[in-house]
This record gives sequence, C-alpha cells and structure tokens, in this order.
Amino acid sequence: MAQRRIATGIDLGTHQTKVVVVEEVVAEGGGRAVQIIGTGLAETQGMRQGYVVDAADAAMSVRLAKSQAENTTGFPIKHAFLAVGGVSLDEVRSSGESVISRADQEITELDIANALAMAREAARPSFINRTVLHEIPLEYVVDGNKTMGEPIGLKGTRLHVEYLFVTCLTQHAESLNTVLEAADVEVVDQMASPLAGSYVTLSKDQKMKGCVLANIGSETVSIVVWDEGVPLSVKVFPIGSSHITDDLALGFKISLEDAERIKLGRLGGAMYSRRKVEDIIGGRFKMMFEQVDKHLRAINKRGMLPAGIILSGGGSGQSLVTDIAKNSLALPSKVADLKISPEAKVRDASWAVAYGLALWGLTGDTETSSKKSSSDFSFGELTDSVRGFFKQFMP
Repeated sequence: MAQRRIATGIDLGTHQTKVVVVEEVVAEGGGRAVQIIGTGLAETQGMRQGYVVDAADAAMSVRLAKSQAENTTGFPIKHAFLAVGGVSLDEVRSSGESVISRADQEITELDIANALAMAREAARPSFINRTVLHEIPLEYVVDGNKTMGEPIGLKGTRLHVEYLFVTCLTQHAESLNTVLEAADVEVVDQMASPLAGSYVTLSKDQKMKGCVLANIGSETVSIVVWDEGVPLSVKVFPIGSSHITDDLALGFKISLEDAERIKLGRLGGAMYSRRKVEDIIGGRFKMMFEQVDKHLRAINKRGMLPAGIILSGGGSGQSLVTDIAKNSLALPSKVADLKISPEAKVRDASWAVAYGLALWGLTGDTETSSKKSSSDFSFGELTDSVRGFFKQFMP
C-alpha cells in the first residue's frame, strides 16, 4: 500500500499561530493535486516582532494550533516546515566567478558550485551570527553575456553568478526550533516567511512581470520583490497593524481594546469621528509604505513593477490600505487572493505563509499540482525534494 504524502506548515506569528496540513490526492483524470486536510489557529503568546521572548508560552500556542489540526486530520503531527519571519530576517547580495573546468569548455554543476563557494566567501563577514536560509541565483553571465536560465551545457571560459542570500539571526532560528521541539514537533526545514507566502498568493505572470508582495502583520511588514520570475529582495520592517491600534488609543484617549474594535469597524458613533479614524489609520499606513518605497528606490525598482503591490496578512483587511499603497508607491495595488476551495477552512490570505510552507514541503515546487508519481514517498525523499527546491529560481 502506497504511503500517504502529507506535509505540515507552521506559521508562528506574533499575533496568531497557524497550522496547515496538506495531502497529495488523485484528481479528476488521474492527475495529482494537493488538498488541505487540516488547519489549526491559536492566539500567539511569548512572541515579540517575530522573536521568541517566552519559549514556554510560544510552545503552548503551537500545541493549541497543532491540536486543532490533529483533531481534523485524525493523526498526530510529528514533523513540520517552519516559517522564519521577524525583524532579524535580512538579505546579502554577493557574486562569484569560476573558470570553466572541462577541457571542452562545457559548463557543469561543478562550475556553478565553485562560483557559489566564491560568493559565499565574499559574503562571509555578513554571515557572522547569522544562518543562511536560502541561496538564490539572480543572474548568470557567461563570458560577459547574460544567459536565460541555468547555463549547464553551454560553453565558455568564465562563469559569473550573482546571488541573493536570505539570512536570519542564528539565535532566532534556534529559538524557533526550540519552541517547536517543546511542542513535540521536529522541524524538517525553515523558510523565510515572505517567500512562503508568495507561492500561494502570486501567479507566475505577476512574478515574471514584476511585483512586490507585502504581508502586513501585527508588528512587522515583510516584503518580497519579484521580477522576471526571481525573488530579487526580501525585507522586514518593524511596523505593523498593532501600531494602528496604539495610534487610535492615543488619538481618542481610549483603551487598547476599544481602539482595536474601532480599527476593525466594530465600534463607531459620534464620539469617534469617521474622518479622524481614517486620518489616524491612513497616517500609519503611509508610514509603512514610505519604508517600502524607500527600499524599492534602494534596489532601483520604484515604479518598475507592472504587476504592482499585492497585500496580504491581517492588516490587509483595512478598507483604506489599497488606495494608500497605490498612491504611496505609484503602483497598481490589490489584496492577495488565495485560489483554493471554500471548504478548505483557510479563510483569507493571512493563511498564505502556513499554506505555502506545507505546499513547499509536499511538492518541492510552487504549484498546487504535482507531477510526481503516486509511489511511496518517504521522509528522506521529502527532504531531498526540499533541498532541490530553489533550483527553480533561474533568471
């Protein structure tokens, strides 16, 4: 009997902990498809701006969300793919070169590995106390000419490769692992949360044309910039939707609980001027997008992303956010849409990170259908699939 192919993604956010379990199933026509078979949600305790400040409380949050998912799936969750977000997430750009090793000058995997080793060595000072989560090739150049796709099989004398290294503080990554271990979950692999979310909220066309995905969380805004099908930049800013609540509390001299209700549209009336509410909320959103705009300028992509800005996360539900993003960035703006069946129990794009992680863990690609056979799929094969995942990022 074939072993079931199942993977779990866990998004341990500052405000909420989300668990998504997916399984590969037989689709109509005999193909393969991915189905969400379990979800779990819990209020997060013990986290601040993505950092673990109380491991015991954070582990309890994971246990609660995991228990919900287990009740749905009917089996225990022992392994998972984990999102890494928070303000420690950062990026380093570096390049490496290699002289083609074969006598016939044909480029091989060894030449790319040599270029990567040189790029890593050049970036080594930036890796102190940091863990490299992803090594993404941005551009291949053979004898001064940019290639389309991986240059394996081409001929030349010298290969130049530009890389994007996505990193986080080692202490941060280890703390997250410790939390999951305390919740009886083994971490198979970790992935930067902006990348995980992009796999289920962005289309291939959006990634090719160029766009920025902005996840507005409770205490951070995380972005990933895509162009020509490659993630060019990953960044996290220490500002989020909870700051809107703080602004409303100060602006109206009210409790944080009432301020949150105003933000969510559950409290209104003559005491709370609609115009003042919109001014306060709009002011904070403008501050968020000013930081995004500054970063786009720094990487020479301001106004250069035809697919615009796509908004996700809990803060994307505010009615003013799309117009403010459009005006602040001079880009088209829309709220992300998860194209999954309504019975999947994933209600909105705030689940994108956990869902994207589970999909990554199961298929090793960004599509919701897999071309793999229905043969047994062991734990070892699953991790091999993950290791080869980022080979898809070919310029």
